[in-house]
Amino acid sequence: MCLTAAIPVLIAFPANADVVKVTTVLLKQTDGGIEVILETADGASPQVFTASFGETLIADVVNTQLQLPSGDEFRADNPAEGIASITVTQLYTNTIRVRVTGITSIPEGQLIPSSEGLVLRLSTTTHAAAQLGADSTKPDEVSPSVSGGEVSPETVPDAELTAPSAEEPQPQAEADEQIEIVVTAEQESGYRVPSAVTGTRTETPLRDVPQSIQVIPRQVIEDRQIVRFNELADNVSGVQGERGYGGLSQAGFRIRGFSTNFSNLRNGFSDFGYISTRDVANVERFEVLKGPASVLYGGGGAYSFGGGAGVISGVVNTVTKKPLDQPYYDTNATYGSFDFLRSTLDITGPLLSNQSLLYRLNVAYENADSFRDFNENESFFIAPVLTWKINPRTNLTVELEHQQYDGSLDFGFPVERDFLEVPRERFLGEPDFTDADTNSTLVSYNFEHQFSDNWKLKQGFNATFSNLDSDQIFPLSLEDDRRTVPRLPFKTDERSENLTLSNSISGKFSTGAVNHNLLLGVDLARYRYRFDFFRSSIASLDVFDPQYGAQPGSFRFTSGSDNRSRNIGIFLQDLVEVTPHLKLLAGGRFDFYDSSRRNRVTDEFLNEQTDERFSPRIGIVYQPSDSTSLYFSWSNSFAPQFGRRTREDGQLEPEIGEQFELGIKQSFLDERLSATLALYEFTRKNVLTPDPVDPLFSIQTGEQRSRGIELDIAGEILPGWNLIATYTYTDAEVTEDEVIPEGDRPYGVPENSTSLWTTYEIQKGDLQGLGFGLGLLFFGEHEVVLPNTFTLPSYVRVDASLFYRRNNFKAALNFKNISDVTYYLLDGALLGPASPFTVQGTVSFEF
Repeated sequence: MCLTAAIPVLIAFPANADVVKVTTVLLKQTDGGIEVILETADGASPQVFTASFGETLIADVVNTQLQLPSGDEFRADNPAEGIASITVTQLYTNTIRVRVTGITSIPEGQLIPSSEGLVLRLSTTTHAAAQLGADSTKPDEVSPSVSGGEVSPETVPDAELTAPSAEEPQPQAEADEQIEIVVTAEQESGYRVPSAVTGTRTETPLRDVPQSIQVIPRQVIEDRQIVRFNELADNVSGVQGERGYGGLSQAGFRIRGFSTNFSNLRNGFSDFGYISTRDVANVERFEVLKGPASVLYGGGGAYSFGGGAGVISGVVNTVTKKPLDQPYYDTNATYGSFDFLRSTLDITGPLLSNQSLLYRLNVAYENADSFRDFNENESFFIAPVLTWKINPRTNLTVELEHQQYDGSLDFGFPVERDFLEVPRERFLGEPDFTDADTNSTLVSYNFEHQFSDNWKLKQGFNATFSNLDSDQIFPLSLEDDRRTVPRLPFKTDERSENLTLSNSISGKFSTGAVNHNLLLGVDLARYRYRFDFFRSSIASLDVFDPQYGAQPGSFRFTSGSDNRSRNIGIFLQDLVEVTPHLKLLAGGRFDFYDSSRRNRVTDEFLNEQTDERFSPRIGIVYQPSDSTSLYFSWSNSFAPQFGRRTREDGQLEPEIGEQFELGIKQSFLDERLSATLALYEFTRKNVLTPDPVDPLFSIQTGEQRSRGIELDIAGEILPGWNLIATYTYTDAEVTEDEVIPEGDRPYGVPENSTSLWTTYEIQKGDLQGLGFGLGLLFFGEHEVVLPNTFTLPSYVRVDASLFYRRNNFKAALNFKNISDVTYYLLDGALLGPASPFTVQGTVSFEF
């Protein structure tokens, strides 16, 4: 197996392994390339994990430490034809990274058992010289000359390089010299992620996509100890977290000024999570596509009930963990402020000796109180996954997720300035009438078959079922005394189901000197959301001197709706490589929707309609060097308006989004650090506003515009020093409307915001493995509701961490909101007080 076939991996440390010292790095010229030799003190050959992206080949050597007499890093520039650089660095305390960057393509690699230690043979000629296996060729050794940390390998006579024949027996190394090579389906560790699937529905280098895409990898989730989805917004420019329904832990965001209405993606499938919680236990990474996504995923939104995830201003795609072909076990326990208790288990490996059947199981349990009075929750999550490698070109992955969540529904405060004086822990409901029982089940499969090296068929199916039964009390506006809040109690029964079947064919071909990456597909989707609300009455509450114990009266069935939609989407996309430095991306999608909305109280149909829409995208990428990409794109999006009608009972046109984006993507420090700078203008048209004659109906005269500048930086500055940072400038406002004043800003969107999260782990000495983390978030002043009523002040939040990592063990302390600043999460209708200063301690073991 060729090393260049490897894809990014997550390093899994073997248990009870002694740390191997690498004392010397040598280069040897060969007939087809060069060899990199990591000499070890005792000739041991450690475990190796491989990855590749762009023109770079990576080999992570675990349970090793670099102890060179000449310094902490080995580097060779232009050591052989076709190879731009070779570096050997200490990635983590006990992991060495070998990074080989090609000039125009990925260097092909061969790992060779050797009594000297570890040998990586690199070739830029034929695939025959790059098959994994033993090889007894021994060219003459040459030590590189070092000058200022730069290495210039000397030239030696060519040595014959032969590929092992399938018919000939190959020389076997001794048992203690075997190199264990692990190739998995996991993403590369660290803060920098070089490729993503969300921008093109295929695994594509981010530098080739003419749109801003940011990825939050698992490493950031673990270092920050993120347990709530909306915390992820801190590390992506132009994105803010949305408060969940009744304070539930849900995936709600605002992207470039506008809400996603809880419409997201999960492994590329539509995921409307408004009435169900989401857990991060089985999440590998989050990919955020900023700007219109309808060209690939159709249209949708919470109020359209369309089931689509191509929301107007962007989309968040959750990519879950997949099985590994080597055993890996991880367990951890966290305890923190307000009796927060959480434990997770992650185990994976092969079920059969030939590794044709792989499994992965993630389990999480959480039990916690809250800084909010009378709030508590208990959650259980389980997610098994099976991958069947039917043959070398065909595989099938089947996933199941189930979460049971029992907790409190807490709607926070009404949007009134007076509540800024109310203690943030104050609860406006009743302790004995605040239960939420929600569960969600997800079943999916993904089938892939490669017809050839260039053409692939993919079919995926996803079914998500969510239920929420609740007792809830909704607070209304304060009475004239400015301290008494009226309240409405409800019992609710809410159900949703989302079914999607996706089929696509992708292929690579050439027309003359022009290379094409073609994608053609069809999506079929069906969505249903049903709710019944039973209403009663209850006594008001004094917000400054609450006296709890009131009981609601009898309940009556006051509102209910059954919303259904079906969708067919046909999409076509071509990523064209005109020259090695110039790429064009063009695509379009045609969607057909039909929907219905039935009143469950009167059993009458309120609305039945159909919509169809074409969504295009065009982009260009110019790459003057391997580290720089300049891009421009134009794209459209839409959201059907199924849930509203005009006063004349007319059908409303879909809401339309249009974006122009210009940017640059740049990598630094030998591709260890990357940055994206984007300038954009995004306009929403056909925005619904209340009919001034009858506010129960809508008209479409609204237009809103957002334009701004976004900067994202992520990666490794020095060995052990990781960073992810953002800056956002957003000029968002209402430009046309019959009711909302022109010039009003969308809620929860500051003009300026910036964030930083960085960690450093000591690489050597008595304190090796000790690390520190620091997080800063500046959030400028922002409106609380649209139309604007009052502004919340800016704030600075400080987070920190202290951790220690040694072999298979890690312990960490995370300090969140050290500054104990008071701030609020918003949803456009309520104020949700955010957590004060909290501490979480975590202990984890890997095997």
